[in-house]
Amino acid sequence: MIGVRKTVAAAAIAGSMLVGGVGGAVLYSATVLTAAAATPSPSPSSATPGKFVPNEDATHEAGESAAREAQENAGQVPTVP
Repeated sequence: MIGVRKTVAAAAIAGSMLVGGVGGAVLYSATVLTAAAATPSPSPSSATPGKFVPNEDATHEAGESAAREAQENAGQVPTVP
């Protein structure tokens, strides 16, 4: 009789672990799908994608190094501070 009780208890524990694991996986996948669907892709503003447009504002230009300004004037994306 004691062996049967142990078997039933082990089966109950294993079953609850299985149900809990499946339930957790379902809830996790639902939150991942919701998060992925809720994230909109950013739309480009007035600038053409792939084309670098430098900031030519006077206050911005005052803080730039000569090397950075030379890269901007050449149409390159600045790589120096």
